[in-house]
Order: sequence, then C-alpha cells, then structure tokens
Amino acid sequence: MKKVSSAEAPDELRPEYDLEFKRPNRFAKRLKGKSVVAVVLDEDVASVFQSSEAVNQLLRSVINAMPSGEPRATPPPKRQAS
Repeated sequence: MKKVSSAEAPDELRPEYDLEFKRPNRFAKRLKGKSVVAVVLDEDVASVFQSSEAVNQLLRSVINAMPSGEPRATPPPKRQAS
C-alpha cells in the first residue's frame, strides 16, 4: 500500500472538533517524576474500597507481609485489544 503524505491526505476530521483550543494538563505536576500504572478492579473488589489510597495501603501491607526471599510474580502477558 502506498503511503500518503499528510499534505496529500484528505481531512477526515469532523468540523466540530476544534483542535485550536488548548490548555495545560492540570494533573502534570502531581505525576511529575512518578510512574503511574492504571489497574482496573472488578466491580465487587472496587466496592470494598473508599479510595485509591485505601487500595494502595492494603497492597503495601501485603507486600510487606511477603517473605523477602520469595520471588516476585512476573506480570502476565498483556491482553490484546479486541
């Protein structure tokens, strides 16, 4: 398939999308220097916790309770989007 340069490509963007309006990311300062990973909890699990801080607190206590010589689990393979 032949590649089409952006100058030759038809404009497929809907007219109601205004990309001229820009504003800074209001969360950027909070995340600066941190590694953020989003984890989606099942509904029944999420209903137990009042906040993300509560989830983190429990997870940290579980990590601290693990024997230090115990190998850490390897992350499962990433799921492909369907």
